[in-house]
Amino acid sequence: MAIVQTKNPMPVQDPEVRAHNFNEVALGYSEETAIEEANRCLNCKNQPCVSGCPVNIHIPEFIAKVKEGKFEEAYQIISETSSLPAVCGRVCPQESQCESKCTLGIKFEPVGIGRLERFVADYHNEHNTAKPHVPAPNGHKVAIVGSGPSGLTCAGDLAKKGYKVAVYEALHTAGGVLVYGIPEFRLPKKIVAKEVETLKELGVDIDTNVVIGKTLTIDELFEMGYEAVFVGSGAGLPRFMNIPGEAYKGVYSANEFLTRSNLMKAYREDPVTPIMKGGKVAVVGGGNVAMDAARTALRLGAEKVYIVYRRSMEELPARKEEVEHAQEEGIDFRLLNNPVEILGYNNPDDPRDPKNGFVTGIKCIKMELGEPDASGRRKPVEIPGSEFVLDVDTVIMSIGTSPNPLIKNTTKGLEVNSHGGIIVNEDGLTSRDAVYAGGDAVTGAATVISAMGAGKLAAKSIDEYLSKK
Repeated sequence: MAIVQTKNPMPVQDPEVRAHNFNEVALGYSEETAIEEANRCLNCKNQPCVSGCPVNIHIPEFIAKVKEGKFEEAYQIISETSSLPAVCGRVCPQESQCESKCTLGIKFEPVGIGRLERFVADYHNEHNTAKPHVPAPNGHKVAIVGSGPSGLTCAGDLAKKGYKVAVYEALHTAGGVLVYGIPEFRLPKKIVAKEVETLKELGVDIDTNVVIGKTLTIDELFEMGYEAVFVGSGAGLPRFMNIPGEAYKGVYSANEFLTRSNLMKAYREDPVTPIMKGGKVAVVGGGNVAMDAARTALRLGAEKVYIVYRRSMEELPARKEEVEHAQEEGIDFRLLNNPVEILGYNNPDDPRDPKNGFVTGIKCIKMELGEPDASGRRKPVEIPGSEFVLDVDTVIMSIGTSPNPLIKNTTKGLEVNSHGGIIVNEDGLTSRDAVYAGGDAVTGAATVISAMGAGKLAAKSIDEYLSKK
């Protein structure tokens, strides 16, 4: 049989339609298309794709089951190593991980591994009604701080081994960045809720509205009888540029903007916590979060949305698929530009003027790329005298986040690096005995799948530690 050189395309909503709704953009494979795509897999003996997966999903094995139309068996293979397959199939950067190692990709397009994972997980969620097997208790208790991808993964792996696990979440809904950071049109919240419900069926307790470091400390968790603690509290502290005007009304961090929309439902007709309606928006940054913020602003009614990024398209860190979707929806990319000041309306003669303090524009300077910097990317250099102003009403800063210092400040002996990330060894163990950490709380903002890998590693280490007690 001749090799099909290109992936089966993913069906999507029409750009002109989806730009005005929060429904999922990608519509998913049919059974027939999934089998066609699976038949592109060469079933390599050395399985290079597995080495590119941070949680080591048995990729050729699950794809072989898809070829046979045995979709539930394929799901069971994926779930041996992944706690969140429906999530990973949607938001993981497969193009730089498993698919980048695909042998077929040497000459042609790699197998659509992520698309097949999504299909299999969705098939399971639609057709399976069986409850997960709950193992016999092993007598040990573990606390998890944070219900994001690293915390949920660690909780799931430990629960499957018989541990009594409690997850403590600061917000009112479990899921971490999966619910507050990633928009509905990329990751429907019912999918996250389904994954959380599966963990509860395994016996995991999830306590929301509990801020570790304030409501409870890590030391108090040990006093409550927990024998180990995993910290997966994420990186929710936004960074700003420290340029003039960042205090004006209408300037948001991407974290706040997306949290208000995703978790607090600011897109509703009568929102409890409104963000913006209409106007022009500038999103500063070029990562996946910037794409999410820009596309969310469009769906909230912005008449024009700009991406302002100081490097070129080649250096843009966002996933290619997300950039393409944003372009199709009409997002205006202003590349090789860097903000130097946010402008606002001020009327000192009338402090009661309701327009006082609101954003009126963002002043940028044009850039050119010089020599590579420490990250290996060419360093952007300002072009003198090239300043210009974009007329906008809202500015969203999406230039990265750092771990919140609350846990560090309330936990004696917990060492962190210069960026606030918790320092861990190769087993995920911190400087505190029986305290483990992983995900964005350690690395700063990174991918969902890398956070899951860290949670998986910590679960293995915790099991080895407590098995000796």
